[in-house]
Amino acid sequence: MRNIIFGPLRPVRHKGSLAQRLAARLALPLGVAFAGDLARPSAAMAQIPVGIDEARRIELVDVRIENPSPDSAVNSRLIDRVRAALGFFPGDVFSRTGAELNLARARRGSPIEKSVLVVTPGLTGGVNVMIVVTLGASTAGKEGRGVLISGKSSEFPVLYDKNGAFLRMRLEGLAMTYGNSNAWYGLPGALLAGNPLVRGRTAGPGYSNWAEGYVQAGLYGITPISENLSIYGGISGILSGSAGQELFTSKTRGYFGIEDTFIGAVGGTTTPEGNRLVLNASFGRQRFGVGDGFLIANTASNGGARGALQSNPRWAADRLALLQAAYNTTKIEAFYLDPDELPVIDSRTRIAGINFETSAPGGFQFGGMYLQVLNSDFRYFTTRDVFSREGLQVYDARMRWQPNPGGAGLFAVAEAALQRHGQIAMRAVGWTGELGYAFAGSLPWEPTVSYRYASFSGDNPATRRFERWDPLLSGDNGERWVQGINHFKIFQNSNLSTHRIQLRLRPDPKIELVPQLWFFSADRMTNLGGNPAFSLLQGRYLGSEANLTVKWYISPKVMLQAHVASTFPSAAASRAAGSNLDRWVSTMAFLRFGL
Repeated sequence: MRNIIFGPLRPVRHKGSLAQRLAARLALPLGVAFAGDLARPSAAMAQIPVGIDEARRIELVDVRIENPSPDSAVNSRLIDRVRAALGFFPGDVFSRTGAELNLARARRGSPIEKSVLVVTPGLTGGVNVMIVVTLGASTAGKEGRGVLISGKSSEFPVLYDKNGAFLRMRLEGLAMTYGNSNAWYGLPGALLAGNPLVRGRTAGPGYSNWAEGYVQAGLYGITPISENLSIYGGISGILSGSAGQELFTSKTRGYFGIEDTFIGAVGGTTTPEGNRLVLNASFGRQRFGVGDGFLIANTASNGGARGALQSNPRWAADRLALLQAAYNTTKIEAFYLDPDELPVIDSRTRIAGINFETSAPGGFQFGGMYLQVLNSDFRYFTTRDVFSREGLQVYDARMRWQPNPGGAGLFAVAEAALQRHGQIAMRAVGWTGELGYAFAGSLPWEPTVSYRYASFSGDNPATRRFERWDPLLSGDNGERWVQGINHFKIFQNSNLSTHRIQLRLRPDPKIELVPQLWFFSADRMTNLGGNPAFSLLQGRYLGSEANLTVKWYISPKVMLQAHVASTFPSAAASRAAGSNLDRWVSTMAFLRFGL
């Protein structure tokens, strides 16, 4: 069995004779692994269902042939073909739809009969991507596969896969229960005053809970129109609903809306030296993110009339125009973004920008972005005046260092951005730094420990400049830029400094535990533009939160996730609100499936 690896490989305990084990150890540094048990995904491997893996940072990329040819040169050419078509490298943002459509291009006119995409959790919060290739005859793709060709239900959700043309159905859903004790610190009247999402009774003192969920179904496909050019597209819809005492309302809601509707074209070439050039252009309703979501992650809104406040099924922007050019591990992209905001709070924000990403020897990854807000009704507030977000300019730089991704060792992350404005005197700064260590293979439960500090400036009323950081579309989840499961609902990423201590533990290959400890402080005492109850703070320390998230990857199609979070407001926060604030405890559990 011969497996050719591109991208770093996590250390593996090899079985077999002493000679085989030595051969494997000697081969790994050269990028070639002879390890038969690696080619087929293990039954104990924690695979991530469809949807959960979207927009996650790729830590490792790995291609393996299940039944390799006796001719090693043939194997090498096929592996490189898959690698070139896949177009993903460590540090990229993962898209399962993009990966599957790209792999269809790799199978066209080749002896690749099947390519299976296996996505597993990474050690530092990203994903590991493995492609398991099965070879057939030299014209393996000629007969094709899929329900529409073979009539076999076992091939679902693949509907058609023949000669580079690929069509699959996407089906996923979630059922969630969410509970709160003393939501809004037991003071919903003051903390939700004037909030447009409030409809009737809100959660508050004591215990309350609700249930919510969604089902998403869609079709995604690609077809070649020439040797080096293919067109692709997708369409999907989401049916969501909520019932019970939610944070903002007790009204039962159901809603259906179109999610993805996009079309694109992708092409490129590989030089004789193996350098890969890929050009990609797309337009329509689709998800978009940059980096780990420091500035752009939440390109759609949930809750309100749409329900599903906490399960967040909607991510597709109203409109996204995206042009990308990638040369090996260097990518540049230009985008125009119109996020899909809730109608009741639609700020009509439109953003255009350019993003750049590359990697360097030694485990370094670098990125930079410039964006400008072309249109917006969103307002900035000061003690003297009100200004528009329209004209905001953002300069962003980011870096990641991880010399041994997938294995034991140090890693460091940093990002910083400066916000200026074309119409007003503005200088806002946001920055973060994280340092961690992964104990892969050296300690029980393979812990990864990290400390992250983040700072987002507040406005100083003593200056003529406006200095409050605008979080734009920051967010995603509690391991990225939702800072505090409960606390984030009160103080979002503006006028805020945070300390986060985080662990990742794996007591079982399919189970991951993520405990976090947070400490929150304000950058400035003036907090206009945040929650009105805390517009004028009485001290900078805001409180702390301890939470625990549990993930159980039951199968490649099903996972269970739960959390418990306890948030402790400070005495200064109570003074600002004009009343004693209670500890806020939340619990959540959801079951999710994806095909």
